[in-house]
Amino acid sequence: MAEPLTNAPDWQEILVCLRQIMRATDLHSKQVRKACGLTLPQVMLLRAISAQGDVTVRKLARDISLSQPTVTTILDRLEEKGLVERVRSLHDRRIVNARLTQQGKAMLDIAPPLLDERFMQRFADLPEDEQHALQDALVKIVRLLDQEQK
Repeated sequence: MAEPLTNAPDWQEILVCLRQIMRATDLHSKQVRKACGLTLPQVMLLRAISAQGDVTVRKLARDISLSQPTVTTILDRLEEKGLVERVRSLHDRRIVNARLTQQGKAMLDIAPPLLDERFMQRFADLPEDEQHALQDALVKIVRLLDQEQK
């Protein structure tokens, strides 16, 4: 059993910040859905396939940090919309890759950025050492949260 936290204001402020991040992400997700009719994970998957070309579910799952079953479900929906297709590898017929269709490529042209542009600009304006410090802190928070679920 975890010991009670004695420094409550610190962890409470972190919790409030996490909630604000989740709210901002949710709002941006709604904006993306309104702009192109896709969810953020669907756009992330399309962008990953676009960047890598023909790619397996396993590699996609690893690259965008989702489970393979989740990626498969997202691919099913994208395939229904005509944005991706599944093709067998020419080198190994057991391997099935995801590939963007022409319609999928066109969708990426209209899909908004995955992060709010104002955030990306503000982040880019930070000194490089602050960018790295923020990234390191977020990675540590993710690891702490991940340990809670194990």
